[in-house]
Amino acid sequence: MKKIVSFLIVCICLLNVYAQSGPPEPPIGKRWVINPEFSDEFNGSTLDSNKWYNYHPSWKGREPGIFLPSQVSVKDGYLQIKGEKLKKDTIVNSYGRDMTFNIAGGAVVSKKAALLGYYECRAKAAATTMSTTFWFSTTGSEVGPNGCDKYGQEWDIQECIGRSGDFAGTFFSNGMNSNGHFWYNDCDKERHDLRAPAVKFVNQELASKDFHVYGGWWRDEKTASLYYDDRAPKHMKFYDEIVDKPFNRPMYMRLVSETYPFPWIELPTDAELADPTKNTVYYDWVRGYDLIDVNHEGIDQSYEMGLNLYNESIIFSDLQTKMEAGEVLKIPLSYKANQHRKIYLKISETTDKLKEKWHKKVLEKAIDVYPGYGNMEVVFKVDKKLSKSATYIVEALIRDVSGENKSKEALDTSTMFFTVN
Repeated sequence: MKKIVSFLIVCICLLNVYAQSGPPEPPIGKRWVINPEFSDEFNGSTLDSNKWYNYHPSWKGREPGIFLPSQVSVKDGYLQIKGEKLKKDTIVNSYGRDMTFNIAGGAVVSKKAALLGYYECRAKAAATTMSTTFWFSTTGSEVGPNGCDKYGQEWDIQECIGRSGDFAGTFFSNGMNSNGHFWYNDCDKERHDLRAPAVKFVNQELASKDFHVYGGWWRDEKTASLYYDDRAPKHMKFYDEIVDKPFNRPMYMRLVSETYPFPWIELPTDAELADPTKNTVYYDWVRGYDLIDVNHEGIDQSYEMGLNLYNESIIFSDLQTKMEAGEVLKIPLSYKANQHRKIYLKISETTDKLKEKWHKKVLEKAIDVYPGYGNMEVVFKVDKKLSKSATYIVEALIRDVSGENKSKEALDTSTMFFTVN
């Protein structure tokens, strides 16, 4: 049975190879690079204890679901979190009271905290009402502006279940559901959930039917953007009426499968918890990215280079544009590279091919670029003034550092046209 289940998961994986992964276009002058502390391909046989806890360090679980390390495993190329019915009730004294648990779930939590960046995972929900989640939160509390108040942060990139039902939160069974919680304890010790407006990507299919890519860009202390497969992003503004920069503290990454009691959701049935084709969440991989200066070198990118994440490419955002050209000319481009590469650009004045053999080259340049997804301006010094009546073509290629500036040695080529203001 295990072999059959693994085969089915692999088949589903192959069917969904077109789901987009990787970070969004970086700001100009910046480059996305993998942060290994928040990245894992889950290709081994055990969870990497240098990066992850196989339990939640500060939360036992939502009753009646308890987080147990026994439910967390790495096998067949996936992080797996299995929901199961306990053979008997488990009583745990925590938070000043006795708590009763009879369902086992699981949690994987990063050992280090992140501050800003892009984070994504590829996951397939369990086909039960137990959650499949990818989120971040703080531990402890920050002192608020009044001195006697406190606050914490929680950013849910994805929170879903794997089947629908007759309960209030049945919409959680499909698409992508994202929230930003500003947890505020006022000076009277009353707790408030001050949420950002929720972000929802709708998909009529259950989240348990297939793998999907869920991503979030924590842009700054006030805003984030969310990404679902290959769809256009949606945006989130955190609640900032109490603190001007509400998401200003590092947060821990969390991959969690928990219970949601009725009426919000409902508890999973004993039958689905006993069914290995339904009771397990599969995380294919999780990746974190940091923004650095586009030309920054000398950092250890061995983890990233080993992944071969990108179809290496050179990208112009516009086919044709107008540009300013005085003593310098700035050509905007972005690129994706798995290794240290060279980009070569040749700028030519277009010619009438009935009269001349080829374009008239006016400028050329080769530059070094480094692994990741970069966005930059290539600056040319202009010795001879460019004509306002001419159209210019930029021909670019990306190649190995030891190669030559020839199309046959290019990993990718691209062109754009411009005129001068």
